[in-house]
Amino acid sequence: MKHSQLKLLLIFVSILLIGCQTETINCEIETSEGSIFVELYPEKAPNTVANFLRYVDAGIYDEATFFRVCNPQNESDREIQIEVIQGGLMDESNDFSPIQIETTKQTGIKHKDGVISMARDKPHSATNSFFICIGDQPELDFEGKRNPDGQGFAAFGKVTQGMDVVRAIQKKKDTSQYLVNPIKIVSIRRK
Repeated sequence: MKHSQLKLLLIFVSILLIGCQTETINCEIETSEGSIFVELYPEKAPNTVANFLRYVDAGIYDEATFFRVCNPQNESDREIQIEVIQGGLMDESNDFSPIQIETTKQTGIKHKDGVISMARDKPHSATNSFFICIGDQPELDFEGKRNPDGQGFAAFGKVTQGMDVVRAIQKKKDTSQYLVNPIKIVSIRRK
């Protein structure tokens, strides 16, 4: 009798663990152009998701912007071209401490169409700035050539709805990658 109870307990615990491993966190990025819904993967990129949610929960992204777009026109002079929109705060006064990079080699989350990832300069320097991929961007993955250090960027979720908004933001014309009239992020909230 005890053996069968132990077996049932192990099955129950296994079901709970499997349920925890597939958990996602959903957020709405409300912009002046419409809403973008993302799911975040805390089981794959726990530090990066926790960092993003620190800014979300503190309301720091309220009144931030999508301030940079990379498209074939403004990337034409670069050897390694990408297509993304970048958002967050230009003012670093509200930044939390930078986080350790969770590479795509560690997480398994590749920079595919709609993936959300943290922007950075050098490794372990990401704070609040993030970007969303338009199309597959393998050069942003670990060992990709976009960043000379080869570490890539920390992908941590994916757009589930609103890629039309992402693409509309990317099509905003400007003389450089930095928009003269950035797209307002009204808020980012957990859903």
